[in-house]
Amino acid sequence: MHNVYVYIIIMAAVTYLIRALPLTLIRRHIDNRFIRSFLYYVPFVTLSVMTFPSIVTATESPIAATVAFIVAVLLAWFGKSLFIVSVSACVVVFILELII
Repeated sequence: MHNVYVYIIIMAAVTYLIRALPLTLIRRHIDNRFIRSFLYYVPFVTLSVMTFPSIVTATESPIAATVAFIVAVLLAWFGKSLFIVSVSACVVVFILELII
């Protein structure tokens, strides 16, 4: 029988080390533009990679999800508010799933 508390402790230690090691090992300011740019975009890329598969598989039809995603990206690109973007994507999915 596996003890779940051992898994929780190991998971907590790994999570803590991932966050604490950069703070302890890198004490000076990072001057390299490439590394600074890379570290700046890591959270955005990680969020995108975790979110995109859920967008496509959240509906009955991947086609409806893809079209709604494209509509949402275009509306966001042209500076519409988050509310308008999300409502528009939901309406597109609703209409396309009625049709498809």
